This record gives sequence, structure tokens and C-alpha cells, in this order.
Amino acid sequence: MSRVCVFREDLWWMCLACLLLGVLPGCGMETGAAPFTVNPHRIDPYKNFKFQVKWDNQSIPGISKISPLQRTTEVIQLREGGAPNVSRPNPGITSFAPILLERGRTHDTAFEDWANLVWRVGQSGGSEMSLKNFRKDIVVELRNEAGSVALAFHGYRCWPSDYVPLGELNSNGDSAVATESLTVQCEAWERDTAVLEPQEN
Repeated sequence: MSRVCVFREDLWWMCLACLLLGVLPGCGMETGAAPFTVNPHRIDPYKNFKFQVKWDNQSIPGISKISPLQRTTEVIQLREGGAPNVSRPNPGITSFAPILLERGRTHDTAFEDWANLVWRVGQSGGSEMSLKNFRKDIVVELRNEAGSVALAFHGYRCWPSDYVPLGELNSNGDSAVATESLTVQCEAWERDTAVLEPQEN
């Protein structure tokens, strides 16, 4: 199947090279392969330092680090008795990696409040956790450089499995802020297809 390259005035030098060499560079300018459809002038991918996390319909302040969103499907090897001496990989159970959230330590109690719904010290037997409320849906929003939401991912039926109210303290180390972290188990996540590429000015 042939590919037709769309001329880009802002990248005329690359298009000229294509014509002179008689090749398509795989630059993403081919028909149907534009990485940004609303903003065809943009060639740079989104940066990893503009994001927001929400739960309970509220933005959680101060989060500075999020672990990768990762989905893994188990591989089941199958071989029939009369088949050649090779196995055929099959998809098995799909699991979603825990999500680590980290932020500088302040007096905001969003991390602690959620962790206490899973287990709270000093409660009477049978009431250490809130069975009704300990699971929450979360939203991870990736934003462009101007702060507009570019992509959003929804995590479903999440709950905190690990809470660190105060990270390592070291008087002899490099200067750094005190941190707290929350590790969230997630049954599934998916991209919110209703969030579309924002118009850039």
C-alpha cells in the first residue's frame, strides 16, 4: 500500500529532502499518520511534568510523581500432542500494576484519609476499615504546556495498599523536601476517549 506525503510548509526542508532522495522518512506527515490532528503544526510529544490526579471529584494537591500506568497479560504456552516441537502463546489473565503517587509532605490529609479507610489504628474489632468507601475511582490527567487537559485515564475500584506518611529523612544527604507516598491497587484503567486533543493557540 503506497503512502502519500503531505507537504508541510513549516518543515519544508524535510519535504525537500524527501523529494531529492525519493524516499518517505516516516516522519509522521504521511496521510493518516499525523500525530496531532487538531494541531497539525505541533510535532513535539507532550511533556511528563504537567499532570493532575483526582478522586472524589477533587484535584489532589502537590503530587509530583506518578509511576507508569502498566497493564500486563499473562502468556499461556499451549502445545498439542501431535504438533511440532513448538508451543503457541495464548493470552491469559490481565493484571494492572499498582500506581505509586508521591508528593511533598504538607498538612493536606488526602493520602492519609484514604489510607485510613482501609485500616485505622485503635478501632474496635471489625471496624478497622470502611467496607463501603475504601474503593475509589481515580483520574490521571496529562496536560499540555499551557495547562489544558490533553489525555485522561480512569482507574477503577482502586484502594491504597501502601502508605508512607513520611519518607526517608537524612541530615547528611542532598537538600530535598520531605515526602509522603501512596501506592494504589487498581482493578483496571482505561483512557477517557471523551477527552479530545485541545486546540492550541
